[in-house]
Amino acid sequence: MKKEIVEAIIDEVVEGIYKAFPMLVEKYGEVGKNKCREDNHHHFKHLDTAFSLNEEKIFTDYALWLNNVLTSRGMKEDHLIDNFHRIKQALHTHQSDEAMKYKQYLQSAIETIEHVKAKKEI
Repeated sequence: MKKEIVEAIIDEVVEGIYKAFPMLVEKYGEVGKNKCREDNHHHFKHLDTAFSLNEEKIFTDYALWLNNVLTSRGMKEDHLIDNFHRIKQALHTHQSDEAMKYKQYLQSAIETIEHVKAKKEI
């Protein structure tokens, strides 16, 4: 996906997260916002790799690994799920094969993480 499209989507996603959760600004400041942008660049790199190899499992494995890292540091699954939903929503206006596959991979990752979360709640 073109760099300028990815940058615009990441801008939209990060701004949306910080607008929806203003306490993040207080808690993490600009450093946290930059980290969020960096994390979203990683999401897109893994989406791109999965797309290039036509292998959804690459992205779902990444999502599971990342979820384990984040939850071990006190974050909730909901944060990653929300981030992936926001990327999916931002991709909604893009109809390329790449964007369509990204949305599919994101949905699969969301469902996988929700399954992990549900198992923990039992």
